[in-house]
Amino acid sequence: MKKVWLVCALFAVIVLKTQAQENKDFKSETVEFLKLTGAGEAFINAIDQIGTMVPSDKKEAYAKEAKGTLTGLYSKIAELYMAEFTHKEIKELTAFYNTDLGQKLAKKQLGLTQKAMAFGQSWGMEVQGIAQKYQ
Repeated sequence: MKKVWLVCALFAVIVLKTQAQENKDFKSETVEFLKLTGAGEAFINAIDQIGTMVPSDKKEAYAKEAKGTLTGLYSKIAELYMAEFTHKEIKELTAFYNTDLGQKLAKKQLGLTQKAMAFGQSWGMEVQGIAQKYQ
């Protein structure tokens, strides 16, 4: 009986270690995917913009500390994506973003999103005006 429990416990440890390694690989690949989408560049730009108010003699220390927060941010965002996409899907998305078309999309995505948001805000105001006519 002890041997059965020992074998079961050993099997459980092996399974848990394998799953932990697969999850670690999944997360690493998801972070790589996020960086390929242009998110990394957007975060660096945000750090730079926020840092404009930092005195020049403290900018280097600020930039180092601010960039140090990116690991945690990537981890949290990766978990969001991991909840929505399978490991296989993340691999496929990563493969796409490594193509010329994927790289073009990554470079243009932030600007397109910002412009689309402005269109959306303008449209929302237009629809709000229409709604007011019917009140």
